[in-house]
Amino acid sequence: MKTTKVAVSKKKLEEYSGELLVIFVAQDSDGKIIGDRLFGPMLKSLQEFKEFTGKKEEILQLYPAIGQFKGLVQCKRLMLLGLGDIGELSDLNEMFELFRTAGGSIASQCKKNKIEIVGVNIPEFKGLDAAVVGEYVTEGILLGVYQFLKYKKKDDDVYPGLKKIEFLSRADRSKIRKGVDKGNNSALAACAARDMANEPANGWTPNHFAKYAEKVAKELHLKCTILEKSHMKKLGMGGIIAVNKGSEEPPKLVILEYNPEKYTETVLMVGKGLTFDSGGISLKPAQGMMDMKYDMCGGAAVLAAMEAISREKPGIRVVAIIPSTDNMTGGGAVKPGDIITHYGGITSEIENTDAEGRLILADALAYGIEKFQPNCVIDLATLTGAVIIALGHHHSGLMSNNDRLTEKLIEAGRICGEPLWRLPLGKMYAKQIESKVADCKNTGGRPAGSITAAEYLHQFVGKVPWAHLDIAGTAWNFTEKSYVPKGPSGVGVRTLIELLRQWESGMFTEDNS
Repeated sequence: MKTTKVAVSKKKLEEYSGELLVIFVAQDSDGKIIGDRLFGPMLKSLQEFKEFTGKKEEILQLYPAIGQFKGLVQCKRLMLLGLGDIGELSDLNEMFELFRTAGGSIASQCKKNKIEIVGVNIPEFKGLDAAVVGEYVTEGILLGVYQFLKYKKKDDDVYPGLKKIEFLSRADRSKIRKGVDKGNNSALAACAARDMANEPANGWTPNHFAKYAEKVAKELHLKCTILEKSHMKKLGMGGIIAVNKGSEEPPKLVILEYNPEKYTETVLMVGKGLTFDSGGISLKPAQGMMDMKYDMCGGAAVLAAMEAISREKPGIRVVAIIPSTDNMTGGGAVKPGDIITHYGGITSEIENTDAEGRLILADALAYGIEKFQPNCVIDLATLTGAVIIALGHHHSGLMSNNDRLTEKLIEAGRICGEPLWRLPLGKMYAKQIESKVADCKNTGGRPAGSITAAEYLHQFVGKVPWAHLDIAGTAWNFTEKSYVPKGPSGVGVRTLIELLRQWESGMFTEDNS
């Protein structure tokens, strides 16, 4: 993705001469249109026609050079963007989403008219924090203008991309700058995850995960370790080795560490990096199999989040682990009925080779917890189709052994518009994965499929505060929004970043479990 420059300008509205200037308008308690004082007479005139009322996501584009507003402003196009009655917004998260969605609407207009430079006026409505507006509008615009054109021929009809966003405000520009930087950081990370997911399976392999991590580590001064297949065999990572047995491409275990000079706490993030899932011998149906290139979205989310986190430099250590392979049907492929031994010694009977994600995550979780002794661990995975049956494409499934971690993740998801819904865990579900010939088996049947998958992982985390995010329903085909394009959404990236921004020291002591 091309980098978009984001600036906070000293220019006055009437001096802005760019291709498009966006003005936010809202409704007061009486339903009247309100906006910047410069446009007071214009808004009063528009009120009389009752064709534009400032409702949420309502857009009116004007051309000042040829209209009755000639001389008022110098911009080529003037876009009025409705916010509705912002006085009704009692929840801050709703306000964040309002401006993020508004940013997506701006992005749509830029794409439609091939606008490369856009000016955005930050409104001065009572109760609005200019820095907050800057942050979430930035996020919405950058997420909304996203395109993946790497494999397309250059075409004059294709939108060339947004070169610059220029915010105009009478408020404190230094505060706005901080908000804009946060929005920019989050959006770029989410778009990086989208880029990885959009790559075809022959363009994004375990080796690509490794090379990308090495590049990020070099640029951002992180520690990068790549465990090869031989290392995994010595360590006894039977899950990753088993899934990889039918493949020509060797697996990689990618580890990135952000280590501040002084820290007392560690967060471990684990992301499923299954670069293509044929289902193995338990072959998936042909219809929809091409979408299985997206089975690495958990790994992409974790890797992209590390970029943003390392730029923001929190005071805690953050470790990311991506177990990566594909799941193919080669002659050596693991078979239903086989028994494998995971890192740490737990044995598992393979009932279904298409339940492979939990196998590679189990090794990564057990290894990461033992090696890094984290205060908490979060894993993200496009793990089960069952979570789509339960929650559709609107919420990611969350299963956890810790109420405090659950609360913090749900709140982080609310802030960034990536809602999570907690599903239960318990011994009654764990019984479904009991095996007569091994310590466990890798499926528990159709009932509660997402929960039994999580219970499989639960065996490998011990008492460490742990949360599992099943993003199979939201990693692509996420609820349609102005800032979420068709295809991969980048879900999970901003939730992880926000969790670290909201981190409170000592959250996961024994008293908070």
